Amino acid sequence: MKILILGGDGYLGWPTSMYFSERGHQVIAIDNYCKRKIELDCDVSPLTHVRTLEERAKIWNELQSNKIEVKIGDLQNYRFVYDLLEDYKPDCIIHYAEQPSAPYSMRGRKEAVFTQQNNVIGNLNLLFAIKANCPQTHLIKLGTMGAYGTPNIDIEEGYLNINHNGRDDYLPFPKSPFSFYHLSKCADSDNILFACKSWGLRATDLNQGVVYGIETDQTKLDKKLNTSFHYDAIFGTIVNRFCVQATNNLPLTIYGTGGQNRTFLNIMDTLQCVEIAMNNPPKESECKIFNQFTEIFNLMDLAEIIQKEAKKFDLNVSIEKISNPRVEKEQHYYNPKNDSFLKLGLKKRKLEDFINTQINFLLKEDYKIKLDCIKPNIKWNKT
Repeated sequence: MKILILGGDGYLGWPTSMYFSERGHQVIAIDNYCKRKIELDCDVSPLTHVRTLEERAKIWNELQSNKIEVKIGDLQNYRFVYDLLEDYKPDCIIHYAEQPSAPYSMRGRKEAVFTQQNNVIGNLNLLFAIKANCPQTHLIKLGTMGAYGTPNIDIEEGYLNINHNGRDDYLPFPKSPFSFYHLSKCADSDNILFACKSWGLRATDLNQGVVYGIETDQTKLDKKLNTSFHYDAIFGTIVNRFCVQATNNLPLTIYGTGGQNRTFLNIMDTLQCVEIAMNNPPKESECKIFNQFTEIFNLMDLAEIIQKEAKKFDLNVSIEKISNPRVEKEQHYYNPKNDSFLKLGLKKRKLEDFINTQINFLLKEDYKIKLDCIKPNIKWNKT
């Protein structure tokens, strides 16, 4: 297949590019380096040095017979998007190309507006370019479980059977997003669903949980192929942050009571899920919606798992509750469904089986952390 991977420089985009290239697909990785610019603006950086997309693709192409092609451009530039799709007419587009940080979107008006413009306009430009040049293309968009919020009912996969005042319907599941970032993902999902209905496009919307991990089979080929691993309060996901705190003998910091429930999956399961979605495309005018995760933990249980694993390395780390910078429920019902991927053959990895490996990896790495980057300094109610 000919696959465009939008956001190819990112934490997930680069491993996805290598994963599908190794499997013999023609891969074109696209990025505008937006995240790198935000890193400079916020004075944060990945744990270890990450080479540019062009540099990593060059290294990959020297190691592999199947090459990765790179294009640098912005989805907000419609001419760029139109020409890209007119030239390549891909079989599949994997869309990661969005500002990915909820805290950054809550930093202030400028950041909230940028997040909405970058994510929503870029996605709209993509939909119009698909319609104009390759309407049979399968669009796979990475969304977020955070768009659902924490409703007091089971979270179905995208759609919900409703009986109201004696009438039945099958409608998109209601959303209750956590941030301006999550709101942008809701708008993207609505626009994709509308485009599928109106123009006969084909899309799969993946509501993904919190991803953890740094290594994949492909990054292990050469350290220069590593992906962007963050531990900071802007881009760092909680498992990755806890592991960095543990390996530096720092307390595992929990926001609030730690009763918040979240969904999780290993980075290699992200790759597995995207491949399953690609191999099971929707029909014309159909928008499939999958909940993409493998496990559910509350934050206190998660911290205790990592604390337990850290002890195996003689790391006696404590757990510290700090003031919650977010506006969210800290004790709540949470029961999302993820049957679709399981029925299609997803082989789940367990967090407890990989934390040991991740801690061991971090202990062997030569790096220095910025302590002031870990503490959250963006408060939701001060935006």
